[in-house]
Amino acid sequence: MRDLTDFLGTWGLQRDIQHQGGGSAVFMGQAEWIAQDDGALYIERGELQIPGQGAFQSERQYRWGADLRVYFSDGRYFHTVPSKGGESAHWCDPDQYDAAYDFDTWPQWSCRWQVKGPRKDYVMISRYQPQSVA
Repeated sequence: MRDLTDFLGTWGLQRDIQHQGGGSAVFMGQAEWIAQDDGALYIERGELQIPGQGAFQSERQYRWGADLRVYFSDGRYFHTVPSKGGESAHWCDPDQYDAAYDFDTWPQWSCRWQVKGPRKDYVMISRYQPQSVA
């Protein structure tokens, strides 16, 4: 079982995004979990490469609670990371986000998101590799 302290530190991050219609993108960067009184701040930074469109700098932040609940930076609930790995979900009207966390090869791990909606249909796989884990 994973707990919040397992994630603290800096991780290498590679994300592959495959759209059902055939488009793709790759994100390469780092993810960092920084301990705070009420959980951790998650920050990812890197470069999003979209074939035919170039590369773009990207940054995203979330808040993680000690109970592995994940919140958007504005405080809205996003989803809960299953401590043993497994499935989670988020409904963002009109889109469904279904996640599968895989901790089988810890400390390397991954999260796969299947996103479906009227204008969305893609799979996003994020792979994490420890760099300086606390």
